[in-house]
Amino acid sequence: MDYKERYERWMSQVPAGDSLRSQLEALAGNESEMAERFSQDMVFGTAGLRGITGVGTNCMNYYTVGRATRGIADYIRKAGPAAMEKGVIIAHDPRHFSEEFSRLTACILARSGIRVYTFPGMRPTPELACLIRVMKTTSGINITASHNPPEYNGYKVYWEDGCQVSAEVADGMMRCMENLDYFADCDIDFSEYDDLIREGKIILLGEKEDRIYLDMVKALAIHDGDELDLSIPIVYTPLNGAGSIPFSTMMKERGFTNVRIVPEQKDPDPDFTTVGYPNPEDPKAFRLSEELGKKIGAQLLMATDPDSDRFAIELMGDDGEYVPLNGNQTGYLLVNYILEGHRDAGTLPENGAMIKSIVTSSLSEEIAASYGVKMIEALTGFKNICGRIPYLEKHGYRYLFGYEESVGYAACPEIRDKDGISAGMLVAEAAAYYKKQGKTLFQVLSELGDRYGYYAEAEPNLVLKGISGAQRIRRMMDSIRANLPAAQTVPAPQDAPDAARGQSSESLSGIPALWGSVAGIPVTKVIDYKDGYGDIPASNVLRFFLENGSWFAVRPSGTEPKIKFYFYSKQDSPEKAREVNDAIKDDVLERISAVE
Repeated sequence: MDYKERYERWMSQVPAGDSLRSQLEALAGNESEMAERFSQDMVFGTAGLRGITGVGTNCMNYYTVGRATRGIADYIRKAGPAAMEKGVIIAHDPRHFSEEFSRLTACILARSGIRVYTFPGMRPTPELACLIRVMKTTSGINITASHNPPEYNGYKVYWEDGCQVSAEVADGMMRCMENLDYFADCDIDFSEYDDLIREGKIILLGEKEDRIYLDMVKALAIHDGDELDLSIPIVYTPLNGAGSIPFSTMMKERGFTNVRIVPEQKDPDPDFTTVGYPNPEDPKAFRLSEELGKKIGAQLLMATDPDSDRFAIELMGDDGEYVPLNGNQTGYLLVNYILEGHRDAGTLPENGAMIKSIVTSSLSEEIAASYGVKMIEALTGFKNICGRIPYLEKHGYRYLFGYEESVGYAACPEIRDKDGISAGMLVAEAAAYYKKQGKTLFQVLSELGDRYGYYAEAEPNLVLKGISGAQRIRRMMDSIRANLPAAQTVPAPQDAPDAARGQSSESLSGIPALWGSVAGIPVTKVIDYKDGYGDIPASNVLRFFLENGSWFAVRPSGTEPKIKFYFYSKQDSPEKAREVNDAIKDDVLERISAVE
C-alpha cells in the first residue's frame, strides 16, 4: 500500500468530528506532506517511538499509539500469565497529549488482561526506570519526547531489567505490531479509564513510590553535613517539566538552604513558552536561569529536560559571567568528584568501574585510570550503557557511574537510565563540598585541565528532516564508507571489560580517495561498528583516530532527523586544543556537506 492508498484508508476510517479528520482534509492536494506522513510506519529507535504529533502513520496520534500498545500487549501475552500479572508501569511528561496517550495505553493493556500501574500526574523518566526494578514489573512505558520541541511526543518502552528495550525485544514487539490494523479495536472512551481503576485493573501509584525513588537518589550522597557549605546559592530550572517537585524535595531534604527555581519554568507548560526548545544542552535554555542567577549571585545553574532524564549546568566564571558546560565537561566533574569523594571518604573500591559511550571524550578514561578505576565503553543510549552493568558484575567489578556526552548521567546501579535528578544532587553536593574548601566548580574544571591536559570538544549536527533528509543521511554514511583507507581489523577479546574499550589492532594501507587524512593530519585507525566491534554490538557509527591523538566519530541519530558528529583534540593549552579541533571539524563538515 503506497502513501496515497494509506491516506485514503485513513480518510475512510477517521470519523467526522475527530481533530485528526480536519488534518487529513487539509492534506488533500499536498503530495509532499502526505508522503511525509504516510510513506512509512513509526519504528523503534534508541528511545522507542518519537515523532511529530498529528495525523499519519509516521506521526504520534491515538491510532499509532494504540497500534503500538496492542503490539506490546500481544508480546507480553506471549510471554505468559506470569508476565501479564507482573504488569506494566506507565508514566508521562507534560507535553500535548501525553496524559491522553498514557490513559489510552493503560486502557488497552488492562483490556488485554495485563496488570497496569500508573500515576495521577507526570513523573520523571528515571523514577519509572527505578520502579520497574523495585516492583519487578515486566515492562514500563513513558509517554514523553524528552528534550524535543513542543510539536513532538514519544513513547519510551522499558523491559524488566529497567533498561529501555534491547534490539531483540524491540524487534519482537515490532513483529507483533506489523500485522495490526490501525483502526481495529481503536475505540477511545476515556471514561473506561476510571472504570478500570475502580475495578482494580489499573492501580494508581503515588507518594510511597515517589519516596522509594527519592531515597534511592539520596543514598548516592558521598559527603554530608559539615563537609558541605549548604548555603551555596543555586538556580535550578525543570524547563516546565517533571523535575520541579522531586528536585526541590530532594534538595530540601539534603539541607540546601539557598536553591531557587526559575518561577516562569517551574510549572508544566506543553508549549514551553519561555524556552521553545526545552533541551538543557542548548545554552539558550538557560536565559532565565542566568537572569535569576545574577540577582542572587548563584555560582551554579542547573537544568533538566521535560522528563528529567537529561541534565546540564552553567558555572559562574572568574569574570562573573556564566559559562555553559557541554556534556563531556559536566562528566569530567562528576567522574572526578565521585572518585575523589570516595577516595577521601575511604569508600573507593579496588574493583571500581565506570562506563561511557563510544562517542564520549577520552579524558574521563584518564581520570578514572588515575584512581585505579576501569572505564569501559558501550554504544550510545542508556539501554546500552546501563545494559553493561550486569557485564561488570559478572566480571567482579563494582559499578560507580555511567554517562554519555549528550548530557546523560547514571550514578545509581539500580536506576538503569540517565537521571537528571540524581546528577543534579551530586553536582550540587560537589559545588557545596568545594565551596567549603574555598574553590568553585569552575576552578576545579580548570585544575583538571592542568592535571590531565586540555581537551576541546565539538558536537555539531546536521538536521535533515523528512524522507529526503533520511535518504541524504544514508548517502553521507555510504560516501564515507566508500572512501575509507583499506583496513584490517582484529576484533578485541571478549572475556574482560577492557574489550569494550576498542583496544584492538588495525593497520591502514593504500591511498584513499578522501579519508586517509583530515585537516592535513594522517588517519591512523578507523573503527566501523556496522558489524559490531569486539563485544560491542553492531551500530551505524564510524570513529577516526588521527596521528596527533585527536579523534572524531559520526553517526545518524536514532531519535531525531540528524547526522551527528563528535570531535576531540587534546593539547597543552585550551586555545591550541580548540584551534586543532576546529580545523578537523571544519574539514569534515565541508566534505560531508558536499554529499547531496
